Amino acid sequence: MPAFFRAVEKLKPVYDWTYKILLFVCKLLLIGDIVVTAWAVAGRYIPFISDPHWSEEIVLTFMAYMAVLSATLAIRKRAHIRMTAFDKYLPKKLLMVSDVIADIAVMALGVILVIYGIRFCNSPIALRAKYASLPNLSKIWQYLPIPVAGVGMIVFELEQVFLHIGDFFRKDEKQDENKDAKEAV
Repeated sequence: MPAFFRAVEKLKPVYDWTYKILLFVCKLLLIGDIVVTAWAVAGRYIPFISDPHWSEEIVLTFMAYMAVLSATLAIRKRAHIRMTAFDKYLPKKLLMVSDVIADIAVMALGVILVIYGIRFCNSPIALRAKYASLPNLSKIWQYLPIPVAGVGMIVFELEQVFLHIGDFFRKDEKQDENKDAKEAV
């Protein structure tokens, strides 16, 4: 089993790379949000700047992408809100098992988001509907963050599950090594 976890640890650069790309995309979306919002506000109060009629829908779309992508980033850093009130009272092994179960549940949510997000993106509503202020732009762009977030959740939760399971086996190995060392003395 340890060889498996060493192989999984070799994937860490891929996870790091994916994290950096998603973080960069979130930064670009935030910059786009700020620029479009500032442009819209300036267009309302400064006479020679026109307020773009599409600003509200684009800002909301950017915000939807930022919300779901930053949620997947929080999974990688384990920055989500968690119930930890009883963690100090639980045995360490039980706590590790509950963390794995929680990660598997979030991964299941990611699978559901992918399946139903793709179904919704392929529905006639998403394919035929257009933005009110941008009639050439399909509404599918507004619904696409759902499956994208699901894929991100699955990717980063896989890493978390492997790390938790690896910690579980590593602790067992350390205990076995300690027993062997005590028996040798």
